[in-house]
Amino acid sequence: MTFAKRHYPVIVVGGGQAGLSTSYLLRQRDIDHLVLEKEQAFHAWKEQRWDSFCLVTPNWQCRLPDHPYDGDDPHGFMVKEDIVAWMERFRAAFDPPLIEGITVRAVRALPVGGYRLDTDRGPLTADQVVMAVSSYHRPKVPGYARRLPARIKQVDASAYRNPEALPEGAVLVVGTGQSGCQIAEDLHLAGRRVHLAVGPAPRVSRFYRGRDVVDWLDDMGHYRIPVQDHLTEEQVRAKANHYVTGRDGGRDIDLRRFALEGMRLHGRLETVEAGQARFGDDLGKNLDQADATNARIKNSIDDYIAREGIDAPTEPPYEPVWEPPRDLDRELDLEAEGIAAVIWCIGYAPDFSWIDAPAFDATGYPKHRRGVTASPGLYFLGLPWLHTWGSGRIYAIAEDAEYLVNRIEAARLPLREQYLAGIA
Repeated sequence: MTFAKRHYPVIVVGGGQAGLSTSYLLRQRDIDHLVLEKEQAFHAWKEQRWDSFCLVTPNWQCRLPDHPYDGDDPHGFMVKEDIVAWMERFRAAFDPPLIEGITVRAVRALPVGGYRLDTDRGPLTADQVVMAVSSYHRPKVPGYARRLPARIKQVDASAYRNPEALPEGAVLVVGTGQSGCQIAEDLHLAGRRVHLAVGPAPRVSRFYRGRDVVDWLDDMGHYRIPVQDHLTEEQVRAKANHYVTGRDGGRDIDLRRFALEGMRLHGRLETVEAGQARFGDDLGKNLDQADATNARIKNSIDDYIAREGIDAPTEPPYEPVWEPPRDLDRELDLEAEGIAAVIWCIGYAPDFSWIDAPAFDATGYPKHRRGVTASPGLYFLGLPWLHTWGSGRIYAIAEDAEYLVNRIEAARLPLREQYLAGIA
């Protein structure tokens, strides 16, 4: 698809589930628009997930506008190929005005209103712009990574594909959010020697008292709590996701059990120097805190069951199956341990430096209320905790997109003639 014109009432930047959900709703309102995607639609799902990737939330939580999960396993967990196929069916259902393979190099708020978008195919203008580009732009890699021996292959979570793609030898996985724990499990199940640097990420059980924990929490209204009702927006947005997996029908990820099975657990990685990796003395603390979070979630479910008078089976409390030894060595000789690869799973940093508009806080992060910024006509969609827990996931994209499209429809105004003349 090529430009039919150089000005549009609305331009959406990003062709993932957030951007195409916006497009679907704009088309329903008969609002002329264009969607620009740097790579291809759903690129992150296609190219930035490992081979065995699957959802960690049940399939029934997958819902795009007028496109709920349409398979026969609502309580299962789609694998990567099935996720992409489901999303492609959504795209095919309405054929969005999408241009793929186009890079938006800069977006600038204009003094007379509206926005100019500089692309590698020339400039465009729009009355309103929706930024549906997530906030996971640059993988976080510490400076001391440069001191790792050159023979050690380094990748981040988005570049990991499978155990066979790594060089032979042991693997050090750094970080225990959802990606780090699942990648460590993937390697462990393949028989690879795994060292895991354990951070403070919380964990949650897959099932409890006869149901998926997600089902209980959804009934309890947990996923619909607005971000403003939490301690602070900044704190809740900075929290790591609870680790759990949907693999093989879903199960807990218990790092202590991995340790029993031979995985080497360490505290948080502090530095690398002269071929030695040094870890903090916080392994026991991090494991205990993860278990405590899991226990609190279970207790809240217990309270809900009792309050609602629900007949549900009971379960005994979790008992730790492994404890770190008191004399745990905090240093690891990378050569002696045969470390052949390091996988960085410590998160991603946003980069919105290419957007010139009064819509950011002092750190450069979008300042908004439910995706609406102080820069008239500039919106964000798909950010973590844009409004609720589900905002950065498929679960609440449709609701968040509809809210923004309502705002877009209410704000529609034609550009002034001098503005058009000045850009032409």
